[in-house]
Order: sequence, then structure tokens, then C-alpha cells
Amino acid sequence: MIGPACRRWTSGVGDARRRHIPLSVSDGYGDDVFDLNSIDLEEIATALADQSAYEHRWLIDPSSGAVVFWTSDTGIDGRTPVDLDELDLIAIDPLPSHVWYEDMADFAERLSNERAGQRLSRAIAGRGAFRRFKDELHQEYADLVPTWNAFRDVRALRRAVEWLADNALIADDAAAQYLDRHTDPDVP
Repeated sequence: MIGPACRRWTSGVGDARRRHIPLSVSDGYGDDVFDLNSIDLEEIATALADQSAYEHRWLIDPSSGAVVFWTSDTGIDGRTPVDLDELDLIAIDPLPSHVWYEDMADFAERLSNERAGQRLSRAIAGRGAFRRFKDELHQEYADLVPTWNAFRDVRALRRAVEWLADNALIADDAAAQYLDRHTDPDVP
């Protein structure tokens, strides 16, 4: 596997994997894993970042790689309630907010404009850090918004690939190649 970092963030997934992934997918050998290009990484990244407190779950179908959205009221088809235990799907548990917070801190630290870096670092101190960071960035440093978006998106997609590898849904070598090719973008 790529490393223990994602496994730590997705506690409980290992148990779900043993219960829900058919052996042909979870064994991680040969052709029984997905081609990375056939998976919607953006959807998995969205699921990993979803910090909302609503009664819903993001799930991935281990036989097709399709990501679905489940709620207790509307199931996965938007109409029919279904119990999660009845589904042969893997839960995509969100990563803790501190993971996403680190992206803001790293971005602010890498800025060559010391004033911007210091202001963004101050903005993320304490409660409400995400909103204050966004407000400071958009109001005072709008020219950095595209750079921030690219930085945040690359990291989110890398986490999606790590999650897929840690859950034996893609080959480790495919994950390693992706991660090698998609490093953090330069920050001015």
C-alpha cells in the first residue's frame, strides 16, 4: 500500500472492506483492480472532504467503481429507503478537518509574499478558520485564488488516489505513478 496515513484517516474502512468487497476485487492482484482512469477521482475527493453533519454517506461500488450518495430517507436512487447493511458497497468516510486545514497552512507557509502568508496564517487561527481563510484570500489576495484552487485540488485528488490504493481498489504501482506525476503545484 501507499502508506498508513490514509488508513489512519479512514478508520473502520478495513472492517467494511472485509465485509463488502468480493475477494476478486479486494485481493489486489492482477486485473481485479480498477484502472485509475475509470474512476471519478473528483467524486471521491468530494466524499473525503464532506464535513457536513447530515445523515448521508458516500459509497463506492467495488464491482463498478461508481460512487453513489446514500441517505436514510431516499436510499441511493433518491426514492427508495434502504439500509446500509443491505448494500454491497464500501463507505467513503470523510477525512478529518485537520487534514484539509493543513492544506491552508502549507499554502500560506509557501507563499513568497510574506505579508500574504502571515495574514492567511493568522486567518486560520482558531474556530472559523476555513471561512476566514476563504474571506481573506478572496478579499485581499484575489490573484492567489486560482493558485489556491489548483493547490487544494491536487492535494484532494492525491488523497482520493491514496484512499483507493489503501482500499485495494487500484494497483499500488498505478497509485505511485499518479502521485509521482501530480505533485503540489508551485506557489508564488
